[in-house]
Amino acid sequence: MGMLCAVTFNRYGKLYYLDPGEFRPRVGDKVLVHTDDGPEVADCVWAAEWSEEDTSGFPKVIGIAGPDDVTRDELIRQRKAEARVAANRLIREHQLPMKVIAVDHVPGGPADGDDPGPSPRTTVYFTAPHRVDFRSLVRDLGATLRCRVELRQLSARDSAKVQGGIGSCGRDLCCSTFLTEFEPVSIRMAKEQDLPLNPMRISGACGRLMCCLKYEHPMYQDFHGSAPAIGEQVSTPEGDGRVVGHSVPRDAVVIRLAADGSRTVCPKASVCGSRKSYEDRYAV
Repeated sequence: MGMLCAVTFNRYGKLYYLDPGEFRPRVGDKVLVHTDDGPEVADCVWAAEWSEEDTSGFPKVIGIAGPDDVTRDELIRQRKAEARVAANRLIREHQLPMKVIAVDHVPGGPADGDDPGPSPRTTVYFTAPHRVDFRSLVRDLGATLRCRVELRQLSARDSAKVQGGIGSCGRDLCCSTFLTEFEPVSIRMAKEQDLPLNPMRISGACGRLMCCLKYEHPMYQDFHGSAPAIGEQVSTPEGDGRVVGHSVPRDAVVIRLAADGSRTVCPKASVCGSRKSYEDRYAV
């Protein structure tokens, strides 16, 4: 048991849960968070409160951001905006089939004695229909921004993760909220979940098969492994009938009763009937 708070680096962006440690940030406070590129400023969107979960594995808040930290963060955001504008302009001039998705900027570190410190670096993330020769673009972009420039091409799924959006379910995209890595998704998963094999119905915002098909798949496997298949004759507390549908979220089956032809929904555990193996039902 410990305390947790939630922060975000961008407005309406992904939430990161942190251990506030000795600090007690409130909603709207700016806090310092450790990242691979050093401390960064984030907005607290969920005040620190006690949680029943074990918080020992969560990263900790470094501190409350001061005026210098806020000024540095505003400068970084300004540099990102300038880099995006310059990248879009140069892409048009070079007539490259690229689309800028996001920009990161890491300012140079302070000099330490003879060490000049790390040089500033700007990373431009883009999508393209195929591999692009952007060597001349990198050269011109580095001369314009006066810093080291890196270009990284993103896949369709990575692009959706970075940009975020709303899925067909009406909620924020899974990849931009809680999914940490992409797993293979197959059309068979949609078939086993009784979804229409229409690309427009089972594709996400990225144009690929929806990620939820993967992590919801085990629930459907468990259900179909023990429930009677559609068309099977079964016995229920309300009488004999035939299975005409499944309601997996309710762990129930839809039965058409032989006596009067009416339909009823029965819990899977209360239905008795013949069983087919999971492999036999969904053999390809």
